Amino acid sequence: MLRRTQIAVMFLPAVASVLFNRPALADDDHAFNRVGNIVIADQFNNRVVEINPETHGIVWQFGTGSSVPGPDSIVGTNDAERVGELTLISGTGIPPASPPLPGCPDAVNGCPDNRVILVDPDGRIVWQYGQAGVAGAGPDQLNTPVAATLLRNFHVLITDQVNERVIEVNLEKHIVWQYGATGVSGNGANQLNNPNSAELLRNGHILIADENNNRVIEVTRDHEIVATFTAGGTVSGAAFASRLPNGDTLITDSNNNRIVEVDSHDQVVWQYFTNLRPGSVAAPLPTRAVRLSNGNTLISDQFNDQVIEINPAKVIVFTQGMIGVGGNGAGQLNGPYDAKVVGDFTGLTRPPQRADDDDSEN
Repeated sequence: MLRRTQIAVMFLPAVASVLFNRPALADDDHAFNRVGNIVIADQFNNRVVEINPETHGIVWQFGTGSSVPGPDSIVGTNDAERVGELTLISGTGIPPASPPLPGCPDAVNGCPDNRVILVDPDGRIVWQYGQAGVAGAGPDQLNTPVAATLLRNFHVLITDQVNERVIEVNLEKHIVWQYGATGVSGNGANQLNNPNSAELLRNGHILIADENNNRVIEVTRDHEIVATFTAGGTVSGAAFASRLPNGDTLITDSNNNRIVEVDSHDQVVWQYFTNLRPGSVAAPLPTRAVRLSNGNTLISDQFNDQVIEINPAKVIVFTQGMIGVGGNGAGQLNGPYDAKVVGDFTGLTRPPQRADDDDSEN
């Protein structure tokens, strides 16, 4: 039996606008979907966890840790966000490497997943795009999906990295929009090179972190590039980007171990280097940074094996995980790729709201 929230989100958009992004307000330290909890894509532990930031304890988890994708497992997840009581997860998979990367024992073939899924609170998959362990570009197929976000029209925007495209898929699993020529890597018209995230802006444009082109681009529905951000030509490895309420763009500049905020003229107005903090590994390669409604920045500092929150003065006010020590024990993470605060979507696609909600920027 589907839960009321599942039915609303999947089939009744008018009702879902009332229920979407309504986290629990409970004071219980172990409450699922509690406002302020943090949902983390714990990449090499092959899981998504929701943690209470006060106790640092796990209150919810999806993924058994298995390197084989299945109905209760996810491999190499790079992205997760809470959608009402559901969780939208990108099963990116883990590429082959010698020696094998954590979370994948197969150095030759890697451990593919290639699904974007919606999971209910009981860990049941209630919607899926892509086939477990199968890479492809045909109908209902993906090749290394690295990010997904639910749009206000209840479509899913998927960054399909190895297919060199960003696609918008409806709940009936039809592609209704695409940027990037499938399987073609480049920096020309309608081309991408290893895209790593995409967000729908309030003006209807799409903001894409075009990772290996070392740029963030803002494109129209007609595939026109209307703005490019490179922090004055200094970005190397654009892992993530989001538009902030003040109009600036926040970029995760991974190869430079930097989070950088640029204005509309691509001028740097704020930056933070994660490899300069005490105890850091030489190249932590941060993968996600989101600006919270309190003005702080939540950073997934991948190879430092931590999620950190810093205030505008660049002081660390919260950490989850042990710096430079990957693991799955109490309080540990292993290559965390993404983190988002439940109920706080600042800098991300604005979810549907109740009719009586203020539609101003949060």
